[in-house]
Amino acid sequence: MRDASRKHQDQMATRLLVFYDRACPLCAAEMDTLKAADHDGLLELCDCSVADFQHPAASAAGITQTQLMNSMHVLDQNGRWHHGVAAFAEIYRGLGITSIARHLQHPWLRPVLNRIYPFVARHRQAFSRLGLERLFARYIERQIRLAEANRCSAGSCDLGGQASNSNGQR
Repeated sequence: MRDASRKHQDQMATRLLVFYDRACPLCAAEMDTLKAADHDGLLELCDCSVADFQHPAASAAGITQTQLMNSMHVLDQNGRWHHGVAAFAEIYRGLGITSIARHLQHPWLRPVLNRIYPFVARHRQAFSRLGLERLFARYIERQIRLAEANRCSAGSCDLGGQASNSNGQR
């Protein structure tokens, strides 16, 4: 259990620059929900939907605003780019929401998700008009609570950025 807790703490130290479409209600709801759970400041959110968007890191990598708008992109602290399903997996893994990260990285599911993701990304505004962002945000909030409860039961609790042990002592 101690090794798992240490591994999670090491993962939490990784900073992620997340490029997303703030103009999309579905994207915004997901990132707002994740940022609210980001007690360690792991995520730096970057809205790439603004007109004439440019970012030095994206420009240096040859990534255009169109590419950023067509697929989620994440730059990790080691300078590695992740996009599409891999970007989401990196975010969820980094935040310790392993239930979602495991599904996104599962060897049987990942090829299917990689095929579905472009369709979802292309039609994200339509999904938002159906109100799916509220349902999705609630699902993520539940997974966050479960991840926090699992960390607490493993003896390493981080509620609201304040660490405590399994006895509730801070």
